Amino acid sequence: MTTTHLPDPSELDALRQRYSLERERRVRPDGARQYRPAEADFGYYAADPYVGGVAGREPLKDTVDVAVVGGGFGGILAGARMRQQGVGRVRIVEKGGDFGGTWYWNRYPGIHCDIESHVYLPMLDETGYVPEWKYAPGEEIRRHAVRIAAKYDLYPDALFSTAVTSLTWDEATETWIVATDRGDAFHATYVVTSTGTMSEPKLPGIPGIESFRGHTFHTSRWDYTYTGGTPEGGLDGLKGKRVGIVGTGATGVQVIPMLAEDAEHVYVFQRTPSSVDVRDNRRTTAEDVGADREGWAHERRENFLRIVSGEPAGRDLVADGWTASAALLEKLLPSFRRAQDGPSFEAGYEVADAVKMNELRARVERSVDDAATAEKLKPWYRYACKRPTFSDKYYAAFNRDNVSLVDTADSHGIERITEHGAVVGGRTYELDCLIFATGFSVGVSGILSGKLPVHGRGGTQLLQAWAQQGPRTLHGFTGNGFPNLIHMGSLHNASSVNFTHVLDEQAVHAAALVAAAEAGRAVVEPSPEAEDAWLAVLAKGAADHEWFHAECTPGYYNREGLGRPNTASAFPHGAVAFHELLRQWREESITEVLRPRTIKR
Repeated sequence: MTTTHLPDPSELDALRQRYSLERERRVRPDGARQYRPAEADFGYYAADPYVGGVAGREPLKDTVDVAVVGGGFGGILAGARMRQQGVGRVRIVEKGGDFGGTWYWNRYPGIHCDIESHVYLPMLDETGYVPEWKYAPGEEIRRHAVRIAAKYDLYPDALFSTAVTSLTWDEATETWIVATDRGDAFHATYVVTSTGTMSEPKLPGIPGIESFRGHTFHTSRWDYTYTGGTPEGGLDGLKGKRVGIVGTGATGVQVIPMLAEDAEHVYVFQRTPSSVDVRDNRRTTAEDVGADREGWAHERRENFLRIVSGEPAGRDLVADGWTASAALLEKLLPSFRRAQDGPSFEAGYEVADAVKMNELRARVERSVDDAATAEKLKPWYRYACKRPTFSDKYYAAFNRDNVSLVDTADSHGIERITEHGAVVGGRTYELDCLIFATGFSVGVSGILSGKLPVHGRGGTQLLQAWAQQGPRTLHGFTGNGFPNLIHMGSLHNASSVNFTHVLDEQAVHAAALVAAAEAGRAVVEPSPEAEDAWLAVLAKGAADHEWFHAECTPGYYNREGLGRPNTASAFPHGAVAFHELLRQWREESITEVLRPRTIKR
């Protein structure tokens, strides 16, 4: 039996110094500006590779009951829950060529979800589906999104390969005018926005990126016409090819072992290593997860949510890397219930953090044969500084002769790209193909980015109003001056590592708002006083995580090293408590946001 070594004060001090040193190697003064969007001259990186061509159609000028912006799981769940409330015409508008959102776009080799499929896939009880794997491959997840959409008849009114360009409240008809990039200008009594936070691919702003003469693409638009194969592998098009991949986050961890199987040589350009824990993926049966019981999936995902939100749960039904390290998620999630506060909590938290990170670094040493490579793969930062990843294949890939790790920390990334390759430390790595696993621009899609302008009562522009006084909502869903507009996402509500669960709770709430308004012949619009009261709730218990993220290695959690200021932008008492608050409010107070219609319909 092994015992866990608890670091003493001198060891903790040495870790702090090492973490600070490694952070400074990677911080850049340009922060998030080091990336460029996949638009304008680089717009081809964001093109849809899954549709042969967008069929022409006449612009729509009709009227629907509910318009949903976004066809990922959030939008699909909103549509499904609306159907359960008896809503007739639901139109989902989606930029992709089908439903799925992230899982429509991401089809790279090796793609799997890092949350257990039996809690990640929504509406399992309603559809009767039992996932085949503990961690589902991307195609299984995409098919489940389609399964829900088909079951709830969301296809007939859906608009694919279409982007909403503006939302305008029409006082004369008390409807929203929904305009799109294909000339549509239809009316909707209610609008639900679910545009996601990670839908726009980003590229590193490397000098000379446009000069590379080899083949290049982003992992969220994988080019199988070039690589051959499928998400399961068999990338025979890479035979004899020198392939470079930029990025070692959650996507890179999954892609790199697959590239290593078929490419002549793989150069992994790494700025900051991920922490990579055991995945232990395996096939599962209905008996394994208790799927013979009614409500089994609901029970399982509630159990998972309680554990990763810091709530007592009794038995751990999922029992994986997330639940085992749940106590360390307190700095990762803006709404994690803390049992206590103060110096004693932080001291104990730091010790537990050091134990876990030492364990992960020891795993690297055990898994990677070359000592120098292993040292470069070790994550030197606190557990919640970067999203944890899980793989049983990643480290083994670096034991292959055809895989080279290129550490770019001291040059703050690739120095420049030439016609023939990438330059790091003055050395040119000649490449036939360069793949960007650089993720998405967080928060640049939809309303909050300004790309989807919203004009409410009196022509008030939503972002302009929020710029003057800060975001104002009730529960994160509705706002004064913007009737019948319902937001889904992370603003002003509670979050979790299993975001599909959060989205489903939001979809239930959105559908209940619509049902109440229809029953009361009303519009949904909270008062300024209700907004004030909610903002006070958010501010009263807001967590102080600014100091923690200021010390973290650069990443999207801390604006690439520039820090993450404390804001009262999330419910501070955990997702479990938030969902209960919403249920109670629907039972007791939902009529408070209903205002009489002035137009009879």
